[in-house]
Amino acid sequence: MLELLHIENIAVIESADIQFRPGFNALTGETGAGKSIVIDAMGAVLGGRTSRELIRTGAEKAFVSAEFSHVPADLPGLAETGVTPDEDGNLLLQREMTGDGKNLCRANGRPITVSQLRRIGADLLNIHGQHDGQQLLDEEQHGAYLDRFGRTEALLAAYRREYDAMAELQANIRALRMDEAEKARRVDSLRFQINELERAELVPGEEEELAARRNLLRNGEKYMGALSGADYCLSGDDGAAGAVDRLREAEDAMGTIRTLGDDLAELYKRLEELRCEAYDLAEIIRDKRAEFDFSPEELDAVESRSDQLYRLKKKYGATVEDCLAYLDKCRAELDAIETADDTLVRLEKQLKKAETAVRAAGEELTKARKAAAKLLEDRIQKELGDLDMHKVRFHIQFEEKAPAPDGCDGIRFLMSANVGEDLRPIAKIASGGELARIMLALKNVLAEQEAIGTLVFDEVDTGVSGRAAQKVAEKLAQVSRRKQVLCVTHLPQLAAMADTHFSVEKGEEKGRTFTHVVLLNREARKAELARITGGSKITEALLASAGELLDAAEAYRKSI
Repeated sequence: MLELLHIENIAVIESADIQFRPGFNALTGETGAGKSIVIDAMGAVLGGRTSRELIRTGAEKAFVSAEFSHVPADLPGLAETGVTPDEDGNLLLQREMTGDGKNLCRANGRPITVSQLRRIGADLLNIHGQHDGQQLLDEEQHGAYLDRFGRTEALLAAYRREYDAMAELQANIRALRMDEAEKARRVDSLRFQINELERAELVPGEEEELAARRNLLRNGEKYMGALSGADYCLSGDDGAAGAVDRLREAEDAMGTIRTLGDDLAELYKRLEELRCEAYDLAEIIRDKRAEFDFSPEELDAVESRSDQLYRLKKKYGATVEDCLAYLDKCRAELDAIETADDTLVRLEKQLKKAETAVRAAGEELTKARKAAAKLLEDRIQKELGDLDMHKVRFHIQFEEKAPAPDGCDGIRFLMSANVGEDLRPIAKIASGGELARIMLALKNVLAEQEAIGTLVFDEVDTGVSGRAAQKVAEKLAQVSRRKQVLCVTHLPQLAAMADTHFSVEKGEEKGRTFTHVVLLNREARKAELARITGGSKITEALLASAGELLDAAEAYRKSI
């Protein structure tokens, strides 16, 4: 249950705390006072989409928090976040939105993402907007409503696994079925590419080796000059001694006195090590000098090979390894085309089995849907009766269709608004008020199947008045005995039926517009109901009528 909604800097609301109560909570107010902003704030803290325009003018950021009670520890949306309700079953959701589009979301103080917040919110509160009734006009949604009611998720998932396997086989078969001219062109192209890549005799890693060798050959003279200079300095020549010989002479000189003291012995040892290291370096440099064989012909060959690799990489991949992978792909495709007839025979056999599996899974799904449809028809018919639509007939029609991702059933809701009229698609005959009540009936039935504790109705009374409005009010009162109900309304019947009544009021302070949410007592409720009924001119008769409306609503609430 939603206990407290805290709002900061959302549109015209600078700061507001709304302490909702169990049962039926109503919010009323003048058009434009900010009732829908309260709903927007709820949607935001539940992970809904927001825009920068939602932030109050002049503010750097907006903040919304919602405190829920009696939250089960095994709430599905909490599992992936590691968040748990506190020991009393309370859960605090928070969302901070900044002008640069960034969001900071928390659940019981733990940072979470907006998508995680959305999944948690979906299990806590359901918002039914004033335009949701239009969804009934979209027949593609009818099957989804039925599946939610019938809880056919497992059967639908099993069907989709079979359908996806069949669709993959169909795609593979379509890829293999090409006309002979197209097949010949593709075969020629593949063979040319394969031959070109095979003639290149590519070797993984040769790019790096070629680059290193080319760099060395391009700097051959510099390379040999450096090695020769180093060799001369270390080894000398016939006319002069090198560093190694000089170190040997120093070593021999120190050798004559190394026994005269430990420090002299240490110096001798260091000279010996230095001479050995210099000798090793001289040998290595001499070997490198001897093994280097520079020739312009080799440089030309390396340059030519590098250019060949460059051209191949432009056509077939960014690296030699990518080119080799492309070669394997071409070979596999060519083999598939050349053996396509055999492969087609094999795939078509597999497809027949897959189609049989899809039909079997589809039949199981259809069977479950039809059973659920019968129950849903009865429940909707009862709800419509409660909403003063006794003469309306509601029916769920099934039509067989080709297998699709959502099953083998074409599902649509039909109704007859008057006695003696044929059943027809809802979109063709339902008025705005009828749509609103049918959607309310559907929402109530679906809510019974779900563990969501709070239902929000944003102006569900659109197109409803008179006796029908009273029936909608009674229905919401009935629902509020099982779940918490929050309702934004313009109808006095609904506002009077509420257990708790808030007024959303807009005013001006210091040149700025402010919206406040006020909890009304009985006298204030009478005045607000009189305003809703009669406009700005409130008379004693209107106040008396409002009092009677409150008394009647209280009597009805006690009776349910």
